[in-house]
Amino acid sequence: MALRTAVLRHLRVPVTGSNQSQIGFLGSIRAFSSHDDHLSKQEVVDRVLDVVKCFPKVDPAKVTPDVHFQKDLGLDSLDTVEIVMAIEEEFKLEIPDKEAEKVDSCPLAIEYVFNHPMSS
Repeated sequence: MALRTAVLRHLRVPVTGSNQSQIGFLGSIRAFSSHDDHLSKQEVVDRVLDVVKCFPKVDPAKVTPDVHFQKDLGLDSLDTVEIVMAIEEEFKLEIPDKEAEKVDSCPLAIEYVFNHPMSS
């Protein structure tokens, strides 16, 4: 996961200052979302499988909802990190490193995304 952190460090732009003066009174307003549009289980399954099928080292014919990234697809740990990062990007969420280390198969990825309150 150190590699994942190193890659993410290069992809993120640090915030250097406060834009509070530019925001004015809107800076004190908090937006809330009910997330009534939570994804269905089938939507999550379809999108996770699409992400895995689009990975360059994967034979799309081998991808099923029960596939393990290393055992069934022959991917190494770096490939698994890249797939998890692609899933994060697809669903617009961030998976903490300790949780990302556990996501090594489609069923685990599907469950994590489906149960995450902010997935979209």
